[in-house]
Amino acid sequence: MDPSTGDFDVAAYLQNREVEETYVLNRFRERKKKILEDGAPRSRKYVNRDHTAANQRLIDDYFANEPTYDDAMFRRRYRMQKHLFLRIVGDLSSSDNYFTQRADAAKKEGISPLAKCTTTMRMLAYSMAADAVDEYIKIGGTTALECLHRFCKGIIRLYEQVYLRAPTQDDLQKILHVSELRGFPGMIGSIDCMHWEWKNCPKAWEGQFTRGDKRTTTVILEAVASHDLWIWHAFFGCLGTLNDINVLDRSPVFDDVEQGNTPSVNFYVNQRPYDMTYYLADGIDPSYPTFVKSIRLPQSEPDKLFAKYQEGCRKDIERAFGVLQARFKIIREPARLWDIADLSIIMRSCIILHNMIVEDERDSYAQRWTDFEQSEESGSSAPQPYSTEVHKIQDTWFHAGLVLNRFGLIRNLEDVIVLSELGIFFFKR
Repeated sequence: MDPSTGDFDVAAYLQNREVEETYVLNRFRERKKKILEDGAPRSRKYVNRDHTAANQRLIDDYFANEPTYDDAMFRRRYRMQKHLFLRIVGDLSSSDNYFTQRADAAKKEGISPLAKCTTTMRMLAYSMAADAVDEYIKIGGTTALECLHRFCKGIIRLYEQVYLRAPTQDDLQKILHVSELRGFPGMIGSIDCMHWEWKNCPKAWEGQFTRGDKRTTTVILEAVASHDLWIWHAFFGCLGTLNDINVLDRSPVFDDVEQGNTPSVNFYVNQRPYDMTYYLADGIDPSYPTFVKSIRLPQSEPDKLFAKYQEGCRKDIERAFGVLQARFKIIREPARLWDIADLSIIMRSCIILHNMIVEDERDSYAQRWTDFEQSEESGSSAPQPYSTEVHKIQDTWFHAGLVLNRFGLIRNLEDVIVLSELGIFFFKR
């Protein structure tokens, strides 16, 4: 713009533009020259991974008719039997196109579903880094993380409705019968919380997830487990600063009971009738009718005997946590992911896989409840002492008044099971 006349100066504009273009071009040439002198790559380096050979090596090692490693080695490294792993691979391949072997535009075969699922199991079982399996299975780090994410979401989508649900009437009858044989009529499991350390928690969230006693950032899992270590309930994602009572206030563990979607149960302890099942809990949980805790500092012999049995049976949930962490080391080591949603799908998928393994290997457990199995096989319906009765669901419609009534019954301190009655019950056995 000419200030004297107010006209646009085309020649000056073109000259300034040429100077700017020359400056940018010179800067680009200097940068290119520096890159060439330093020997740095000018573009992303292509790694020629022979997926065909890696897939064949994997088949020869584990899935051939005469594999290099036997079934015992497979069970130790994959955490499950071979037929169960192949079932999971088949279900994922049929439901998700990502787990099918495809060829690219150059007709080069891609990664097989066996290799993708093996990569994920290595990461779950051994807490391996994303690129640690590249040397054997020939999968890069970003692809391995994608396999982990798609595998966990596929496990939840396919099996959550079967392997992570509330017990049905038949399941409840079996659990209650076994609990009665163990001396706890009306008990449907043990409840407790577990902390998973979160190494890469965002700085803005550290204050919410940091425990005051150990100064570690954790995420809480609340779970309910039965005698065979089957986890029936899992609630994950609470802040690490909470305790068991705060987690219970947020948990959906009593939602089905409050809405009337659970079978009714009747049982007797020392001729006293009860109509509400309960969990074995530790001392921090509130004194609800749905919780039976141990007796602190027991004095009498019945109280001591009851405390011994209660503290022993309540270890079911502790054993379940221990087995879960032993099978999947990824939830025992500090979590390296950045998003809590990713931690949630990993935790839920590990619990589902844990329950699938429990179902597949339950018959091989050293402790089996032969009394219940024999009576079930013979069809005997002879009533046992203090027999527990399970009735079908009758009230399935939603009403706010009924929900509030059930809410009050669950938390009514006057209906707490008398621990002295259970103590006398154990003492008489």
